[in-house]
Amino acid sequence: MWCTETLYPDIKISLRGKLIHKEKTPYQNLKIYKTERFGNLLLLDGAIQTTEKDEFIYHEMLTHTVMLLHSNPQSVLIIGGGDGGILKEVLKYKIVKKAYLVEIDERVIEVSKKYLKNICQKAFQDKRVKIIIEDGAKFIKETSEKFDIIIVDSPDPVGVAKVLFSPKFYKEIFTRLTEEGLMIRHTGSTILQEDEWIKNWKILSRIFPHLWLHLIATPTYIGGFFSLIVGSKKIDIFKIDIDKLEKKFKKMGIKTKYYNPYLHLASSILPEYVRRKL
Repeated sequence: MWCTETLYPDIKISLRGKLIHKEKTPYQNLKIYKTERFGNLLLLDGAIQTTEKDEFIYHEMLTHTVMLLHSNPQSVLIIGGGDGGILKEVLKYKIVKKAYLVEIDERVIEVSKKYLKNICQKAFQDKRVKIIIEDGAKFIKETSEKFDIIIVDSPDPVGVAKVLFSPKFYKEIFTRLTEEGLMIRHTGSTILQEDEWIKNWKILSRIFPHLWLHLIATPTYIGGFFSLIVGSKKIDIFKIDIDKLEKKFKKMGIKTKYYNPYLHLASSILPEYVRRKL
């Protein structure tokens, strides 16, 4: 059978595979497919979230592009990310003392533990991790905790995730970051979701003193280059010494399949069709 993403009415991606799990959670329709080419795949409300084969591109770039820039990232907040892929990458940093994962849908975590073990690995078992089953916007509004890094790994801005793209949410993230803090989130395809990333850029540019984009291409995400926006209180990527960053990366001994410090900088050099709209 075929697993087909139904995010858009006029364009689709289909992968041959077998449906091995499906359920309707209190928040969304959840399916797991075992595909021939990409391994197990997570589908939420008809949209591909991650696959075992290509998850490393998205998860590494959404993590290391902020973690490595901070001088001492001891506290990390992940909003969403119930598949555990971001959490796994964050925990590669021995300096991290606490990693909060706030996920509204507990079933995503439980299903991922069973069917996406190659993605989350043993991340949920780490003693530094605190799992909070709650709406991310509610948590960020009510918490008194401060974080060095905040990573927003949510679905597209529809349904329950819509509030995670609002000006109010971003302002509250800013207040919850430490002095050197950084936040990052995906903002969709630069081709198919142009309105989304432009709108988010405009909102965040009024809140953060430093802002930049990274572009990534993940095979199972429709739309070519996808955008990741970084908001920073203090650090400016374009003033970073790339050779020093490379030395720091090697010294920490972090193993990656996609990310490296030179790609870190290269992915922020934007094509004209993107740059002109900033």
